[in-house]
Amino acid sequence: MSLPKDSSGSIVLERQSAQVKPPPMYQVILLNDDYTPMEFVVVVLQKIFGKTQEEAMKIMLTVHHHGRGTCGVYPQDVAATRIQQVLQFARSRQHPLQCVMEPVGD
Repeated sequence: MSLPKDSSGSIVLERQSAQVKPPPMYQVILLNDDYTPMEFVVVVLQKIFGKTQEEAMKIMLTVHHHGRGTCGVYPQDVAATRIQQVLQFARSRQHPLQCVMEPVGD
């Protein structure tokens, strides 16, 4: 098999463009419980998710009234890290706050 050559005799290679897909995204969700204080949930949202006071209050009220609230959408490894940070912070202050991730679109 011979390789294609141009008029100067140099070998010509074809470029193939790589199709890079963005990573799958996951939403991080806080779950309501009857023991974790609302003020603590606001602190978690501000400290771990970088939410403003207003955003944190809105998410906390969603968690309180609907049983769950989305804190943010991240690639899988970032979402898993945020969940571990929430759980560790909550446990260190003896709160049973739960946090999970779900694929976006489900």
